[in-house]
Amino acid sequence: MVPPKVVLDTNVVVSAHLKPDGFERLVLRLALASRLRLYLSRDILTEYEEVLSREKFGINPLRVAGYLRLIRRAGTLVEPKHRLSASSDPEDNKFLECAETAGADYLVTGNKRHFPKAWEKTEVVNAKELIGIIALEFKR
Repeated sequence: MVPPKVVLDTNVVVSAHLKPDGFERLVLRLALASRLRLYLSRDILTEYEEVLSREKFGINPLRVAGYLRLIRRAGTLVEPKHRLSASSDPEDNKFLECAETAGADYLVTGNKRHFPKAWEKTEVVNAKELIGIIALEFKR
């Protein structure tokens, strides 16, 4: 099986660090282990860093730097070709732009209501749905 191409919304990355037993953590671990092909843009990396560094999450700055290093190493950086305005939350368009440029199979988010059900060939799913899809592929 060719690993699916994914883009991870910031809320998935944050949840992965705050909930060690959650589906989000499993999705991030699969991406870091190259079982999923992770795609990123500079705007996405900037948002990851800003949000993970928020005092309210209480993540040690050295851990944030380490997480970001792992994510950069595992991911493929793309430069979106153009700006979109398809999301109900303008800040979320960066994820659609990245997904479109990468030809991602899935955009994984905890806020599906902010996104269209699909964009181009990218399906918008939450972490639990992605794990279910992957599990079905392994059964084949």
